[in-house]
Amino acid sequence: MHILVLDTKNHLIERVKQYKGTVYSSATRISEVFRPAIIRNCPHIIVCHNHPSGDPAPSPEDIEFTRQMIKAADLLEIDLLDHLVIGNPRYVSLKERLHW
Repeated sequence: MHILVLDTKNHLIERVKQYKGTVYSSATRISEVFRPAIIRNCPHIIVCHNHPSGDPAPSPEDIEFTRQMIKAADLLEIDLLDHLVIGNPRYVSLKERLHW
């Protein structure tokens, strides 16, 4: 999982490799996702992770995790611009899928 930390003009400030999971899963805490943006005082993030299978279809866990991130982003006043699931050669935008 990578966190792209962006400034007010959506310029990339830092790409943070937050987690490396197994072939089947990744244990991620919501607080750890937003920490890089809070530390750098940046108002926007994009979260992305890959599916080693190559199929970018979001799992139920991906969808639930995204819903939790949306709630946290609202409380922290940080814009979660998207959560991308990357496959090979396609990707899925959970922002488009969940319409937030």
